[in-house]
Amino acid sequence: MNRILIYRWKAYLYEDIIEAFHRLGYETEEMSQHLLNYELDDDFAEKMRMKLHEGRYAFVFTVNYFPLISEICHEEGILYVSWACDSPLISMYHASVFYDTNRIFHFDRVAEQEFYDAGVKNLWHLPLTTNIERNRKAIENPGRVAGAEHDISFIGRLYERNSYDRVEGNLPDYLKGYLDSAILAQSGLYGANIIDRILTPDILAELGLYFELKKSEESFSSLGLIFETTTLGFKIAQVQRNRALTMLSQNYPHRVFLYTSVPTPDLMLVENMGLVDYWEEAPYIFHHTKVNLNLTIPNIRMGIPLRVWDVMGSAGACLTNYQAELEEYFTNGKELMWFRSQEEMKDRVDFLLRHEDERQRMAQRGLEAVEELGGYEDRLKEILRMIKVTS
Repeated sequence: MNRILIYRWKAYLYEDIIEAFHRLGYETEEMSQHLLNYELDDDFAEKMRMKLHEGRYAFVFTVNYFPLISEICHEEGILYVSWACDSPLISMYHASVFYDTNRIFHFDRVAEQEFYDAGVKNLWHLPLTTNIERNRKAIENPGRVAGAEHDISFIGRLYERNSYDRVEGNLPDYLKGYLDSAILAQSGLYGANIIDRILTPDILAELGLYFELKKSEESFSSLGLIFETTTLGFKIAQVQRNRALTMLSQNYPHRVFLYTSVPTPDLMLVENMGLVDYWEEAPYIFHHTKVNLNLTIPNIRMGIPLRVWDVMGSAGACLTNYQAELEEYFTNGKELMWFRSQEEMKDRVDFLLRHEDERQRMAQRGLEAVEELGGYEDRLKEILRMIKVTS
């Protein structure tokens, strides 16, 4: 039985994952109906059950975890396989995560360990990866970005619309000042998280008067988790990314190129190039940029985000904030570089722009390293191996 039912949403990884399943000899059928609620959507549930009754599937697969799909698979007695590429996933803090029909893979060791300690079985760490062959084709056929060559570039969101900006006006001055100070403190740290300590029981109790916690009876998420993840995390990322781009553009005016979806009038010395197609165009930009900047959203505690893998898989020179898992696979300054502060970020940029031969060697070593660590077929083989071992 080599058929897989895949629930597909807008996550970047699906195209490469589906292609890899096909190369491994699996047939895939996709279901892409929008889920109104991760826990309850009667129309979606009915359609998925019909598909499961009509076809014979080895398992159901999703990128990230969906409690409703876990519930359906448990009721129907079919394996549900999910690979988390975001962290933390609020949807995982749900009673369904303990079902024995789940096979859960997570790219962040902190999250994996947290759920393992909570008693979740059939849960494994699985890092993300890249598709080197697709990257090569995109580099050879760049389309509208042909000729783009940059000293420094960043492809990603600035989180200019975030929920903290919407709720802060309702907070008393003391609480707002406290949280604003926490945001500034955290935005100066890379690879370390102090928000857990800042959200004390007293602060959370006061926050509860102004911040409504909406969750079902099956959810075991908390106010601290939700506020830190969905509110503070994106605001910290906004401040952190704007500060980094401002600092770099002041030192390298009009040599920092940003690919994002909205105007950035406050970043006057940054060249905003608008949106770029991540699959078709980004690999060319990664390849032809001297310093590709990665700024990981602080919600991700240890894991290596997709952008790092894709920069290196495009033979691009990657400069990223420190994440603990980087040291499991790479050496700082050999296959990529990382930094722990803005000052160190600037020093790394200076070095890479002044030492072209070393920069090119680092980019080539990075490509070789991620190729050796394996692509999507290798990750899926590991998923299939663990399914076989535990079934």
